[in-house]
Amino acid sequence: MKKFLTLATVTLLTATGANAAEFVEIDTNADGYLSFEEVVAAMPDMTEDAFKAVDINLDAQIDADEFAAAEL
Repeated sequence: MKKFLTLATVTLLTATGANAAEFVEIDTNADGYLSFEEVVAAMPDMTEDAFKAVDINLDAQIDADEFAAAEL
């Protein structure tokens, strides 16, 4: 199941043209991390499970490295 969620998340991020510039745009509070709320505002189809699949270190936020890894 987690493999499916990761694939779905990668597909969603890739479909939106996610890249470093987009990370900065999504990070509306400019703290260097993406909260679930920030991601959902930019990608309304994002589910909490898909977000958690990208959050490799399980700190409830996505950093630039996790975001970039999700694009692979």
